[in-house]
Amino acid sequence: MRNEANTSVLVIDDEEMVRDNIEDILVPKGQTEDQDMITDAANILFDMPKPLLSPRTRNIPVFTVDKASNGIEGVKRVKEALEKGKPYAVIFLDMRMPGMSGLETAIEIRKYDIKAEIIFITAYSDQSIENIIEQAGENVGYHCKPYAPEEVIQLATKAVTDYNKLRNLEHLIESISTIGLNKNQLTSLLKNILEQLAASLETDMALIGKLDDTYAYEKILSIGALEEKVNLDALVEKVRHLKLAKDEVRQLDELVLARMDNYSVFAVLKKQERLKTEKMYLLKLFVQNAAQAIRNAELNERLIKEEKLSAVGQVMGMVMHDLRSPIKNIKLLTRLLREDGHESEVIDFIDRSAEQASEIFDDFLDFINNTPVKKESVNLDKIIHDAIEQAEINERASNITISQNVPQDLTIVGDESKLRRCIVNLINNAIDVLYDKNIANATITISSAIQSSNVILTIQDNGPGIPPEITGTLFEPFVTRDKSNGTGLGLAIVKQYINAHGGTINVSNKNGAVFTIILPL
Repeated sequence: MRNEANTSVLVIDDEEMVRDNIEDILVPKGQTEDQDMITDAANILFDMPKPLLSPRTRNIPVFTVDKASNGIEGVKRVKEALEKGKPYAVIFLDMRMPGMSGLETAIEIRKYDIKAEIIFITAYSDQSIENIIEQAGENVGYHCKPYAPEEVIQLATKAVTDYNKLRNLEHLIESISTIGLNKNQLTSLLKNILEQLAASLETDMALIGKLDDTYAYEKILSIGALEEKVNLDALVEKVRHLKLAKDEVRQLDELVLARMDNYSVFAVLKKQERLKTEKMYLLKLFVQNAAQAIRNAELNERLIKEEKLSAVGQVMGMVMHDLRSPIKNIKLLTRLLREDGHESEVIDFIDRSAEQASEIFDDFLDFINNTPVKKESVNLDKIIHDAIEQAEINERASNITISQNVPQDLTIVGDESKLRRCIVNLINNAIDVLYDKNIANATITISSAIQSSNVILTIQDNGPGIPPEITGTLFEPFVTRDKSNGTGLGLAIVKQYINAHGGTINVSNKNGAVFTIILPL
């Protein structure tokens, strides 16, 4: 439910005539509190909805006005209003007052309220607007005496309108992190709010994404043509040099950067002018709540996937357990054939296929049960050679060149079956993509390098690469896209096995997909 608009005004001036004059302009003599009460009663009795900004004449809001004769009293009224939960939307403030000056009063007010619109009204120009903004914040206005009644009404109307627009946006932003949405729904909501926020910043170009400790950037969503007009790599590099803190908002000319934890917003303004403090605050609030909402959505989806994997795993585990015996019996049958004097390449092929099927069954069951790996000294070149030979059985691989560049004597400690399964899965994924996309001169290259006490293994193809929108979730169960073959479990199994060996795996795009596995020697 939308809250009633705040049209509360505070006038701080040492001259009683000025205070009363502004009050008379904003609250005409004919508009009394009793009349307002009668109108409210009629609205309730006759079920007449009260507009947020009740028109007096020419759609002018119905203001309420409080007055203070000096800065100390003004600050006191601001604090009391905040304690009651009824802050002022706009404060008219005289610059020259005895005791605490207008600028000193504004600085003191900002310690308690950064949201109210402050408008200085003074007959003197002894303070530049730049100096006022530097000390009192950006959300201030400046108007010189003498003033016309229409000018005061216009200033107050614009100030309360801007104030309430920002308050509505603030409430909307604060609600983001409490709404339970899936990723697609959340993305739509964030985009809508980012567009509203960008409009308040007077820009049509903004982007939100993840920026981790290594300054690797992952886009979540954008509006406008920011990615076309701004070099994101240069932008991230600028943030790295700025050493922007994880809870900071900063403006550099037309560029505004806001960061919260590992999330950030980049916005490019149409004009190179300082943003109001209130708008910088909203930008920071948006990143903070968007970050929490994204984490909530990711956690929710992870829980759903884990429940789904658990259910599927239980069913598949039972099915595979029952099928494993018939598969293993195939080798018994081929052995009996050989004992009867039958020898052929077909029988050898059946043997190899039965072994592969048995290993797949065992590996899948190990994955479901999270069985520890068996570590022993294994030759990595042999594992890769066997994996390539196994993958080449796939009829889709007939026009694909698979090559390896791994030293023959490279030995590591690990589980030979599971490491081979990892390589086979990665090669088969590459084969499927290259085949489905009909890539000319399709190639898969496997190479290794020694780095410190680790071996770096890369498997690269010359296909279209990994779609950016699934890069961050690629190794999660049931994540697959644009593949005619695939359950979405292959890479999840690969990651589990690599992690079980004390290693890591990541993916990048460089003239195709590049999977990099780091394993201890």
